[in-house]
Amino acid sequence: MYKKLITIFGLLIVASLALAACQPAEPETVVETVIVEKEGETIVETVEVEKEARPTPTGDRRGGKLDTVIYTEETSDTTAVERLKAGNIDIYAYTVSNPELFSTVEEAEELAYTLSYGSYNELSFNTTGPEWTGEDDEFIGFNPFANKKIREAMNWLVDRDFIAEEIYGGLSKPRYTALNTAFPDYAKVAGVAAKIETKYAYDLEKAKEVIATEMEDMGATMGPDGFYQYNDETVAIDFLIRTEDERRDIGDYVANQLEEAGIKVNRLYKTSSEAATFWVQSDPNEGSWHLYTGGWISNFVNRDLGGNFEFFFTPRGYSLPLWQNYEPGEEFDDLALKLANNNFTSLQERTDMIARALELSMQESQRIFLVDNISYTPRRAETVVAADLSAAVAGSRINPYVMGFEGQMGGSMTISMPSILTEPWNPVGGTNWVYDAAVQRPTMDYGMQVDPYTGLRLPQRIESAEVVIQEDLPVGRGSDASEDWLALETAAEISVPEDAWVDWDAEAQEFITVGEKFPDGLTALQKTTITYPADLFDITWHDGSSLSMGDFVFGMIMTFDPGKEASPIFDSSQAAPLEAFLQNFKGVKVVSEDPLVIETYTDSFALEAELIDQISGATWWPNYAYGPGSWHSIGLGWKAEASGELGFTSAKADEMETEWMNYIGGPSLEILEKHLMDAMSENFIPYEPTLGEYVSAEEAETRWENYQDWYESHDHFWIGTGPYYLDEAFPVEGTVIVKQNPYFPDVSTRWAGFAEPKIAEAEVDGPGRVTTGEEASFDVFITFEGEAYPMSELSFVKYLVFDANDELVFQGEAEAVEDGLYNVTLTAEQTGELESGANKLQVAVSSTEVAIPTFADFEFVTE
Repeated sequence: MYKKLITIFGLLIVASLALAACQPAEPETVVETVIVEKEGETIVETVEVEKEARPTPTGDRRGGKLDTVIYTEETSDTTAVERLKAGNIDIYAYTVSNPELFSTVEEAEELAYTLSYGSYNELSFNTTGPEWTGEDDEFIGFNPFANKKIREAMNWLVDRDFIAEEIYGGLSKPRYTALNTAFPDYAKVAGVAAKIETKYAYDLEKAKEVIATEMEDMGATMGPDGFYQYNDETVAIDFLIRTEDERRDIGDYVANQLEEAGIKVNRLYKTSSEAATFWVQSDPNEGSWHLYTGGWISNFVNRDLGGNFEFFFTPRGYSLPLWQNYEPGEEFDDLALKLANNNFTSLQERTDMIARALELSMQESQRIFLVDNISYTPRRAETVVAADLSAAVAGSRINPYVMGFEGQMGGSMTISMPSILTEPWNPVGGTNWVYDAAVQRPTMDYGMQVDPYTGLRLPQRIESAEVVIQEDLPVGRGSDASEDWLALETAAEISVPEDAWVDWDAEAQEFITVGEKFPDGLTALQKTTITYPADLFDITWHDGSSLSMGDFVFGMIMTFDPGKEASPIFDSSQAAPLEAFLQNFKGVKVVSEDPLVIETYTDSFALEAELIDQISGATWWPNYAYGPGSWHSIGLGWKAEASGELGFTSAKADEMETEWMNYIGGPSLEILEKHLMDAMSENFIPYEPTLGEYVSAEEAETRWENYQDWYESHDHFWIGTGPYYLDEAFPVEGTVIVKQNPYFPDVSTRWAGFAEPKIAEAEVDGPGRVTTGEEASFDVFITFEGEAYPMSELSFVKYLVFDANDELVFQGEAEAVEDGLYNVTLTAEQTGELESGANKLQVAVSSTEVAIPTFADFEFVTE
């Protein structure tokens, strides 16, 4: 009697990826090597097995437009452009800001480019200390940035105008706060931001005075060589300076400024992966670094920046060890949490909260912002992309569904970036690098798609949605076009059903209902109902497993479980985010499984109803923070973490002194393979007391066999449901290959219709000299490609007036005259308040067609 235990080797049966129209596949005979048990002995046998391949959709081509996408590493933007011109690569998917190289790209007929406005640079501080100690409390170093007044003084120490003009050649804009200057929220609070910018304008002497006072208070003294000393040793900070772009010059400039202020600098020039070893992976208390030249890119046009305060300045923002050491003040921490959850009742209250949060965040300064970049992504002219106005090509969620070659279906495209496989991949707590995300994104699908020009959401997998909001809350539509799929209603009160799940019992592995936790009843400020299409569960994961109800429920469980102390995978870095989540989450209820209908109740809401997926994960599509996840793929990682052998997050891995879990390479693969064998042998269903109601033993058996076949075919454990699948990853070589997924439900041309973004151009004209005490009138011309911009497509046109001292003195709304023309009139009383000298009129224009505001300045003299 033979008993099959596990499949060691198998072949994944797939149809030819080059077919433009997919047909049912014929059964194939494949060879499998299996372990069998015979009379108490384990032996290996080779057997022939006939398997029926999955039928592929017929008709138009499905999945990605390309057959293959090859991602490679190229650290030099100059070399990348030369390779583009030679045809060796097709896209350099990086937000380049090199002004000299820009002219080369513009002049090359074989090249094209897209502009984006969502990348930015900052300085990240290690805030631990001020004394660092090793074993036996031995003093090993001093950290001046443990002092928040010194961190605040860094705002005066750096000249942001110098960085923008001299280092970036004008391809950037000075940035002082957590608000991206290119996003709508900044335009809405431009007056508040202007006051911050005036207060923290470059002032080297003031910075040196504050640093001197604080260093002396901490026990440091100025040495004879002009550098501070502590414990009779020169205070020398280790500055991680990135080398791939303008951050090398930024680092050198900041280092010079610090040494001018008496702090010696060790300049540690590092690539992205080399620097990550320190600022991402190390324990900040070890004192291996002090300062880092950070760079970020927004994944889409963010229409609500209120959450930036929580992300950048509190431990809830990120699970990395660096964030877990942040200790924000109580008032600021409370404001950050409320703004992240939109816990306010009016837009004016929100504006007041942002104003105060901006003020306090500058005092906290766990990081200081430097510039927002106007970046370009160079590419071959024959390529087609859907570049996000914020996230460019690399960060565009919709680009994998659009990218290809002009007039061509199929083919192979090579995309290069400055780094490949920078950090470990796992969907729960893996890499956050834009380079890694750019490769992961083609493998992912979504409940909601993101409009690359407005940041508003569009239905991707969901069929329809209904949002019910409590009366008098400031929620509306971002666009009338959403009326086709989104119903928006108000209610005097929203009651949460007793049988809705509101919490999780990690010990019993069961959901806690509203009736159990809140016997007196519960209300919510918002109810969201998501309806999925009837054929939802015809979708398959890349390993051939059918999407199922278990994937959705498992994702709900993982929202709670890692932050619970009774969980086998408790992660202390997840406790604070869970606590914050539970303050506003009021319940989730699966109303129907066929079709799938999910209700979510919360006290957190978005200002625009379309932004459903920003609130409590209301679509519940099985994506995690850092990638796609089926119940069995995440369940495999669950087993490895529960055993103490791997950690989903860097913080958990450090705590357990184990590997940071990696689904695509390194020592993790052997450990995950071992647990896959165990999962197959026991037919493992994670959280079986609950998930067992949604996952049958037959489904579990099929999934583990599919996963084993997938791993043997591709040598990794990364699967999604996106238009491409991850075929092979070569960490040493810095190369990743993804291939078209012919089983993807949508035709390849579904999102092909995005046109050029309609970014407004603005110009102000008026008198160059104004007599104080007399009325002054200014015209504002707003156009796109030389044509008047329709008034119906503009959200607002605001004006700000700054006096000779660069202080904001007036602000208001410009008056609409006709399409493309607005007027700003300063009354005689207003001009009478202006002193003699140079003044500035600044105009902020916001469009409904694109979310990037336009600014225009006009200088005039009062006398």
